[in-house]
Amino acid sequence: MQPLFEHRLTLAGYETRALELEGDGAPLLLLHGWADSADTWRIVLDRLGRGDRRAIALDMPGFGAASRLKSGPVLPQLDRFAQAALEYLAPDGGAVVAGNSLGGCVAMRLAERPDLELAGVVPVAPAGLDMARWFVLVERDPILRTLLAAPLPVPGSVLRSAVAEVYRRLAFARPRSIDPRVAATFASHLSDRASIGRRLEVGRRLLAELRDPFDLERVACPVLLVWGRQDLLVFQAGAGRVLATVPDGRLVVLDDCGHCPQLEAAERFTELLRDFPSPLVRAA
Repeated sequence: MQPLFEHRLTLAGYETRALELEGDGAPLLLLHGWADSADTWRIVLDRLGRGDRRAIALDMPGFGAASRLKSGPVLPQLDRFAQAALEYLAPDGGAVVAGNSLGGCVAMRLAERPDLELAGVVPVAPAGLDMARWFVLVERDPILRTLLAAPLPVPGSVLRSAVAEVYRRLAFARPRSIDPRVAATFASHLSDRASIGRRLEVGRRLLAELRDPFDLERVACPVLLVWGRQDLLVFQAGAGRVLATVPDGRLVVLDDCGHCPQLEAAERFTELLRDFPSPLVRAA
């Protein structure tokens, strides 16, 4: 079993935190979603490590323990960061990029770049196809609104508990079955009102950019879309646009699963990653 190394990197001018596995096979770059961090991949990394698979998960700029985003459009900054990550991970090409939500959007945009010579991408409920009411659901959540509007300082422990509760309700089909440590880890990066406010500000900046972020006719590698059937944040209907346009595009829908299959269906999701880009992948 390969040990997981946590360390700091600077990529495209952004300092970030990396969770990295040595190993064999097509290298895997793992990208998280909005307001999340590389920690969302820890369960998958544990399983990949048992199979000696090369992989790295990173905090993207603006999230987790990475540098803040610069002014200007967000997606081009994430594109540059992800390209630099690929150059670090697989300088000769041949990597697979998997991303959840916002990370899935970045993965799809990388797939439009034939010069990167990707083996394939695995967008997991990617943002930018059919966005449902993701930001409205978060920003208008009554618990968060009450705490953010409170006239007096709110203890960090109270904020973290509130963030963890909102995360459980929105991201998972079975909120009470999720290990409390998963929600606590997510909330650990949002321990005060300023950090929550920064993530909400990034979300507002992204709204316009996510309306039409893809040029699907340029996708130059195999695409395996993965969706939880009970996803509340990004509608599965958006997958049809990819399947109708990308010649080597496939869809796997995981039952009894919400927006984060890497956490709620980690075993099945890791199997999909190990098999991809095998043509034998079938819907669940």
